[in-house]
This record gives sequence, C-alpha cells and structure tokens, in this order.
Amino acid sequence: MTEERITERDDGVTTERTVERGTDDSHTVVVERRSGAGMWVLALVILVAIGAGIYVFNETNAREAVETEALTDAASEVGDAARNMGDAAQQAGDAAEEAVDGMNGE
Repeated sequence: MTEERITERDDGVTTERTVERGTDDSHTVVVERRSGAGMWVLALVILVAIGAGIYVFNETNAREAVETEALTDAASEVGDAARNMGDAAQQAGDAAEEAVDGMNGE
C-alpha cells in the first residue's frame, strides 16, 4: 500500500508543497509556487499610469488657463483702444463745432 504525506509551507512570498509517497522506490516531489511579485509590479504600473494621467490633465488645464488669460487681456486692450478712439472722435467733433461756431461769429 502506498503512503502519501503532504506538507505545505507558506512564508508570505513562497508557497511550498511537499508530497511524500512511500513506495519501494520512494522519492520526494517538491513543488514551489511563487506568488505576489507579479501583483506588486502590476500595482506599480497602474499607479504610474494614474500619476501620468493626473499630470497630463493638470498641464492641459494650466495651458487652457494661460490661453484664456491671454484672450482676456487682448479683449481688454481692444476695448481700451476703442474707448480711446471714441474719445478722440468726440474731441475732433468738439473742435469742428468750435471752428464752425468761430466762422459764424458766435
């Protein structure tokens, strides 16, 4: 009759299972299963991908903020120029009116 003894040992990094069979030509079979390292690598890759996504998102928002600020400044300058042109036109109109009044003797 064959006698079989199974011993399992797990140290957190390596799981070892030993199967011993008692026969006339008995020998020990050791099967090692490693686990855990692949999951850590996958977790690290996911964290790096999330970090890169956050960085790209923030850079895009910062660039859009700079573009918006530049457009706002340009619009403000156009408004100031239009106001200056309006003031100059008003002054030219006043000067023309005074010249006409001066010619009419008023």
